[in-house]
Formats: sequence, C-alpha cells, structure tokens
Amino acid sequence: HIDRLQNVVSTRQIVPTYVVDFPIASTADGFAPLKEFADQGRARIGAHLHPWVNPPLSEELTKRNSFGCCLGVALETEKMRVLSNQIAESFGRPPTVYKAGRYGFGPTTASALEALGFTIDVSVNPRMTYSSEGGPSFDAFDTTPFFFGSRRRLLEIPCSTDYTGVAGPLAPRLHRMISHPSLERTRLVGVMSRLHVVNKIMLSPEGSTLGEMKALSRSLLRRGVRTFSLTMHSPSVEPGCTPYVRTTADLGQFLDRVAAYCDFFIGELGGVASTPEGFLKSLTSRQEHLS
Repeated sequence: HIDRLQNVVSTRQIVPTYVVDFPIASTADGFAPLKEFADQGRARIGAHLHPWVNPPLSEELTKRNSFGCCLGVALETEKMRVLSNQIAESFGRPPTVYKAGRYGFGPTTASALEALGFTIDVSVNPRMTYSSEGGPSFDAFDTTPFFFGSRRRLLEIPCSTDYTGVAGPLAPRLHRMISHPSLERTRLVGVMSRLHVVNKIMLSPEGSTLGEMKALSRSLLRRGVRTFSLTMHSPSVEPGCTPYVRTTADLGQFLDRVAAYCDFFIGELGGVASTPEGFLKSLTSRQEHLS
C-alpha cells in the first residue's frame, strides 16, 4: 500500500527515499513496488539495518543487540554488507544512503559505512537517547548536517528533532528534568508543552501534529537551520500496523497531515524538495565553486 504515500509526494514533485531492510529487499512482493517507483525516477532506495532479521543471525536476541552499533564492528559490518548486496541484487544498484534501525548508529557504524562504500547516513536523531536500552545517545546533537569519516568524507543528515518553546537554551535541561520517570504521574511534559514552555518535537506525522511540525520548522528556521528531514515508517500507510494509524479515519488524517506539511514547507517556507544524494551534490558543487 506504499502507493498511498507515493501519490501524495509525487503530486508535489517530491522524490522520497525508502530505506529498506533485509526482509523487504529479499522478498519480491516487498521490493517490487518500490523498484517500480525507483526505476521511474520517482523514488530512491537506501539501506535500513534491523539486526534481528538480517543475516548472519549469530547474536543473542536482546534489546541491546537490536542496535546495530552494539554488535561489534565485525558482525555489524557483515550484516550491513549482506544487506547492501541484497539491495544491489534486487534493485539493480547498491545503496549509498544508510539509516540504522532503531537509530543504532555509533563509531563502528561509521567505520562500516566507510568500508562498504556508503556516502550518506541519516541515522542520527538529535536530542534523543536510547541509553536505557543499551543504545546510543544523541543528546548533544542538533539538526545541522555535518561531514564525518576517518578515511573518506561521508555526510550525516540528522533527523529534524528539537525543542520549541519559551525555555530557549534551557530547554534540554528542563525537558530532561520533567521527563524523569519519577515525575511521570504529574504529566509535566504535557503541561509544559501546552503552556508553550518546552516541547520536544520530531518532524514526523507519527506522534506530531501538523501544528507542532509547523512550529518546529519555524523555530529551526529562525535559528538558521536550512535542512529539514521529514521521516516516517512505511507501515503507517496501512491501518493497524503502527500505533499512529489504527483506523481508516486515522489513515486519512495521516496522509492529509503529510500533504499539508509538504504544502506548508514548499509554499509558506519557500522550501525546495531534495533527495539526500541531491543535497550532497549541491554541497559539493557549492564547495567547488567557492574554491
């Protein structure tokens, strides 16, 4: 049912990047619809590692091991290699964009990306931490793209997750305080959000309202941010597959939210749609021009 989302973005001349895991890339019914869009130039294909369903399956199945960066460099690299090869076989070209499942990105992931020929990572989720489950913390990151790599240069395009509200620079510390498990019953997070004191928002139709996505975009724009990443899980286009879309009515509202945000971004903000590869090319061209 991915055509439901594809139709929304294609109508607006937006080319999405679908990052696919091993079960999708190795199953004809999974990759065939995406390959059709990719072959038509209407979509791009990237890699998405979910370790627990990606060969080789040699690790113990634990929460910690659901983060690729916790597997050790050899196993993580081998899983990413198998995934990349499978995508190349199924789609006719190797992926250059990588997104770690569960945002499981770390130093070993960076090494694997360099070794396997990837050029862009989109795994970093700023202001978020998964340390309680043994995963990485991106608390210190913001939404600004950056280059990384020890042997060659790769581009990181983080998710667009950040704080809004009058708390300003105090937002990270304040939000951490009110999010402490001991204060869960007080519902301070919700109260502070409604009072516009502090709200942590991800640029996604999953869990964020259209108003919140607009507020985040305007706030980031005022702070000088010029790169925005709208992300979602593809199963949300079918009712009952994710917590965000339970009914047919939810689905309609979900797709309307995507459409309305895209119209806002392109219209009111004057934004320009791009693929990760297109964005990297624009940066490279700009640097060559300056030099």
